Amino acid sequence: MTKPCIICVAITGSVPTKANNPALPITLAEQVESTHEAFDAGASICHAHVRNDDESPSSDPDKFARLKEWVEKHCPGMIIQFSTGGRSGVEKERGGMLPLRPDMASLAVGSNNFPTRVYDNSPNLVDWLASEMRTHDVVPEIEAFDLSHIHQAVLMHKDGRLPRVPYVQFVMGIKNAMPADRDVFDYYVKTITRLSPASEWCAAGIGPNQIVVNEWSVAAGGHARTGLEDNVRIDRDTLAPSNAALVRRLVDICDSYDRPVATPAQARQMLGLRAIPA
Repeated sequence: MTKPCIICVAITGSVPTKANNPALPITLAEQVESTHEAFDAGASICHAHVRNDDESPSSDPDKFARLKEWVEKHCPGMIIQFSTGGRSGVEKERGGMLPLRPDMASLAVGSNNFPTRVYDNSPNLVDWLASEMRTHDVVPEIEAFDLSHIHQAVLMHKDGRLPRVPYVQFVMGIKNAMPADRDVFDYYVKTITRLSPASEWCAAGIGPNQIVVNEWSVAAGGHARTGLEDNVRIDRDTLAPSNAALVRRLVDICDSYDRPVATPAQARQMLGLRAIPA
């Protein structure tokens, strides 16, 4: 298979803490250093949250602005993708960083259960976030936690709320949400291919499901996400020493399937993003 695989590294998230893994980057300086290492290892996309000093999630646009500036400086051409997830603030706070015009931002188009709460994405909020992304020329990455979210993303594209062909990421393995089930994964691939054949797609597995879903995605011709946000271990008994280590593990999977790893320039072209500035 000659199609390049785009690797996304989710560097920190909002749930894991240094108590889970001391290698987790929390401060902006730690995040930039960890992202740079992951970039050198083969990641083309940085999926980013920001944190306060006490490790709690932050919605501060100034923190996002500094992270964006530093990643652009130290990782030339890397695709910057900000999270608008439920822990990035309350309601419209979740999109407060979109005027910074990152290359991409995550967009959940429906609600679902998480381990201890409902991940609430009301229709009004989804429409507002999509509108802000259109206004600021930010390409959404649709985070599909349920089959209905794939159908909703396609509908939003057809009615103009998502002007670009959707880039869809299957999120599998969160407790109380969609399990990492091979039959479900295969049906997700079949569904996005049937409803939106021009779409690129990606998959993310949570916890020990990460490496399993990585391999399914690489083998099926999709793109893949890794990183300490989703999984703090390199194997069952060992903490991952860095985001870069998880990226290198994914690169090895690509090598085993003869999949080249996409460069930032290739990833930008495949996803229809702005070219790397000269």
